[in-house]
Amino acid sequence: MFSRGCSRVSRTGMNPFRWRYPCVTVSSPAVAAYHRLLSYSNPTITPPMFKYAWGSTEHTLCGFRYDARHHIHNSATSTVEDQSDPFSLVADELSILADRLRSMVVAEVPKLASAAEYFFKMGVEGKRFRPTAYWMRQVTGLRPLCLLLGVLKQVLLLMATALNMPVSVSSADRLSPASVVDNLETQLRRRQQCIAEITEMIHVASLLHDDVLDDADTRRGVSSLNSVMGNKLAVLAGDFLLSRACVALASLHNTEVVTLLAKVVEHLVTGETMQMTTTSEQRLNMQYYMDKTYFKTASLISNSCKAIALLAGQTAEAATLAYEYGKNLGLAYQLIDDVLDYTGTSASLGKGSLSDIRHGIVTAPLLFAIEEFPQLSEVVQRGLDNPADIDLALDYLGKSQGIQKAKELALKHANLAAEAIDSLPESDDEDVRRSRRALVDLTHRVINRTK
Repeated sequence: MFSRGCSRVSRTGMNPFRWRYPCVTVSSPAVAAYHRLLSYSNPTITPPMFKYAWGSTEHTLCGFRYDARHHIHNSATSTVEDQSDPFSLVADELSILADRLRSMVVAEVPKLASAAEYFFKMGVEGKRFRPTAYWMRQVTGLRPLCLLLGVLKQVLLLMATALNMPVSVSSADRLSPASVVDNLETQLRRRQQCIAEITEMIHVASLLHDDVLDDADTRRGVSSLNSVMGNKLAVLAGDFLLSRACVALASLHNTEVVTLLAKVVEHLVTGETMQMTTTSEQRLNMQYYMDKTYFKTASLISNSCKAIALLAGQTAEAATLAYEYGKNLGLAYQLIDDVLDYTGTSASLGKGSLSDIRHGIVTAPLLFAIEEFPQLSEVVQRGLDNPADIDLALDYLGKSQGIQKAKELALKHANLAAEAIDSLPESDDEDVRRSRRALVDLTHRVINRTK
């Protein structure tokens, strides 16, 4: 359903990178023992061929290679402007949206108001609005989904500019003063900002509910709401934020956008349920894992990007490209997070390393290792409750290419995200071009992050 073609050479445009995807299978040498994986602090890679193709009904391999001059991580030919912080393009708007969000979650009941505002307070929210370079280097104490979507509003505002097009006006309006058209453009931007506000409320509501389900003690480096005010108030605060998001969504008077974001809420619930109720067979299935990752991580950002395009009156093709960017950015992020859970440190990740496997959660690196060492599946199916089984699983992982293949799959999705931006209709508007470069730059940062 989300499959892409296996052969394509991108046209030159905003994205200076080129892709080729030959459908072949090549085995690579096994990586060193697990302890050497801990030295892989930077997930930047030179990709060999690999085995997994997203969306494939058969377990075939779609490898890929790059022209060395256009590798996604080779920015020697980039201009200074290309290397500038994407945050700077939308910093002023982000501050406005932050203030607006805090005013939107005010409630009449004092305790509910305090609960709903908990993660919109300046002290907590400020971490999410620092320049992207700083965000990538310094933010700790955040859970993976929270860290990715910490820049969700930034992505959506950049996407709004990247999809900028002349506002359609009637023949009568064309004879009106320029202020009429300016007003229409301002109204469009405000509606697109509203999407960013709605998605943030949906996101925070899902985090409040997740903390209750996970019995979490911390969130974004501070005490979780459920640990401070109790589970009941945390659930009600999440429900309140969802209700405010629904009110804001209805104000857009766009049924297609309403349907998209309602589907996002369904996907968040579906993904969490999939993780809670996984059978022994499903937990070893890569397609099941990728579906769950899409529902839990990528759906919100992909459908929000598409909503931005729909509000702008873009074509179905452009809206699909916006969706593809968000989907692949989210998938790439989560795959790198899977890698860092094995190769990172507790201090750099803001959580314990090996957190997933210690909680019995099977992610991409281990799934790829099972392909190479089928006997590992027996260890995983025992539940990973025994420390000896965890050590054995890590030993197999260290002998396998699991870490490398997960990185390669992340890089493939990062390039698909960049390709989607490159495939948007060409524009001579410098603001549009700058925003598109910033969106591509974010794919680099996701792949190269070390925490």
